[in-house]
Amino acid sequence: MYRIHLFEKVEQVIVCKNDEAESIKFHHEILQNSEDMMQRIGLPYRVVEVCTGDLGMGQVQKFDIEAWMPSRNGWGETHSASRFYEFQARRLKLRYRDGAKKVRHCHTLNNTVIASPRVLIPLLELNQNADGTITIPEALRPYMGHRERIEKQ
Repeated sequence: MYRIHLFEKVEQVIVCKNDEAESIKFHHEILQNSEDMMQRIGLPYRVVEVCTGDLGMGQVQKFDIEAWMPSRNGWGETHSASRFYEFQARRLKLRYRDGAKKVRHCHTLNNTVIASPRVLIPLLELNQNADGTITIPEALRPYMGHRERIEKQ
């Protein structure tokens, strides 16, 4: 379930003005959205700043969120928040005119807020009970018909 090529996810994309401070502010904001979600579903996680040698094409800075996965006996990446500055905007021709009427390329950012099935690994492993049932985290119950557990039927 960890290394599959087709999966569903909720992705945030931000297109903002060409301003480093604004771009950094949005980067921390979208990262916080992922952290808030992890806290709400009660998964232990850590935030890792990816070193420049591991950044993908055009990325200026990237933070990964890793959740504890008992079956891997370690941390596994579940989220990723990246800042690109102008790289993607130049390729997409995303431009605007600033206050001085100068044409500028936007800055772009993206964040995986949650991706399945990768996040299912810690959700299932860390919430499994001795009888094999899975306790559904409180925050997810409204999406699971208000059930408290997943059990064999």
